[in-house]
Amino acid sequence: MRNQVQLITYVDRLSGGGIAELHSLLQGPLEGLFGGVHLLPFFVPIDGADAGFDPIDHTRIDPRLGDWGDLRRLGESFDLTADLIVNHVSALSPQFEDFSRHGESSEYAGLFLTYDRVFPAGARESELVCIYRPRPGLPLTYMKMQNGQVRLLWTTFTPQQIDIDVRSPQGRTYVSSILQKFHAAGVRLIRLDAVGYAIKKAGTSCFMIPETYQYISDFTGEAHALGMEVLVEIHSYYVDQVEIAKRVDRVYDFALPPLVLYTIFRRNAQALKKWLAISPRNAVTVLDTHDGIGVIDVGADAREPDRPGLLAPEDIDLLVETIHERSGGESRKATGAAASNLDLYQVNCTLYDALGRRDGEYLLARAIQFFAPGIPQVYYTGLLAGRNDMDLLARTGEGRNINRHYYTAAEIEANLRRPVVRGLIDLIRFRNTHPAFSGDFALPQCSERELIMEWRAGAEFARLEVDVQALQGQLAYSTRSGTERRPLPNGTGVEAADLAGRIR
Repeated sequence: MRNQVQLITYVDRLSGGGIAELHSLLQGPLEGLFGGVHLLPFFVPIDGADAGFDPIDHTRIDPRLGDWGDLRRLGESFDLTADLIVNHVSALSPQFEDFSRHGESSEYAGLFLTYDRVFPAGARESELVCIYRPRPGLPLTYMKMQNGQVRLLWTTFTPQQIDIDVRSPQGRTYVSSILQKFHAAGVRLIRLDAVGYAIKKAGTSCFMIPETYQYISDFTGEAHALGMEVLVEIHSYYVDQVEIAKRVDRVYDFALPPLVLYTIFRRNAQALKKWLAISPRNAVTVLDTHDGIGVIDVGADAREPDRPGLLAPEDIDLLVETIHERSGGESRKATGAAASNLDLYQVNCTLYDALGRRDGEYLLARAIQFFAPGIPQVYYTGLLAGRNDMDLLARTGEGRNINRHYYTAAEIEANLRRPVVRGLIDLIRFRNTHPAFSGDFALPQCSERELIMEWRAGAEFARLEVDVQALQGQLAYSTRSGTERRPLPNGTGVEAADLAGRIR
């Protein structure tokens, strides 16, 4: 994975078309901004029950987006990341359809997790209540099969997403076939989606248990044999993230978004500094994603509540309420039961609206992200400082769609002219080109009202200095002629431009 800013996007929601159109956009108006691109699910279908995360056929590109040839051509220009959804498959998949018709005589019977596969002798109450799930209730669904049987199936997320047994022969074959398809198409980084829930074992939480770690290690070995890297996507207690990072190529820094928002809201960087001192260096950093703004990653351990989080419960409450306030109540309409979105750990809102559309604070947040340890990833709506899509939310009733706008070519062109977006592009180019970011990260000592983040590679350095009380920042960095100091872009359109052009 190149040490440059990465883009994460749905193909059709940014390009207005397919993979070829996205390729043209990345080599046209967005030329030079991204070292790689993470394509959110592009499988058949892209418009199922969970925006592609419920694949009917994980080995076929939705024909509305193009084909594997289009993907290979994109991969010749950019590092490609794709999701391998190991936990579940659509209830409309041919494999499940066959199982529904033929039951245990189906060749795919071993692929799907039923209640009795995990609890062959039945489960005690204590075993059921200790199962961890990101949504209310048990991860089980009664389903009448086509052969007339009624089965109790594992469904961690929705009844349309049937959990698979990744350790069965059929499960191993299924996952390996997808991995091989990705490799042939030029995908070089696999994101293991929802892998924390992939292994179920009686008497455990069924989330990130020792067998899960072993499965991740085994999968990573298979990917490495093909020359591919693995990115693990897990929302969990921050100490767990540090441990997970020691065992994999890359992890997400999901603690960063709430901590950056909290820092700006409260004008207090102490919790952020604590995290930056210990956060994984092999991280992919984010501030916004296709899901909501997570809070579980800074909270107490859900399995052992006595283990405190990076933020106290009252601080998390304040964080969430401030997002609701700054978004004019729009995020409240898209979060939780209000919008059929019952994930317990996220607030649905664009990052720009979470900050109250304050351009200077938005660019300050991005600067902190770009200086944090790891490789930055920018979500497509965040790239364009996108606003909440209340129309899409109203049409679909799906909370996360507030942050999943479908951009037209005209909208992209107009947004790229906005000063806040030009300021962000300036920061992206700086992060991509300054040689200091190939070196080591440090948190120099500073006062409580300051946040200083620094990168050094030999004689090269880049430093972000933030007055947390005033919410003002400046850059200090090495150049051909010595050292330069410049204020951060603030979105007013009058700040000095082209940071990258002044480096060397």
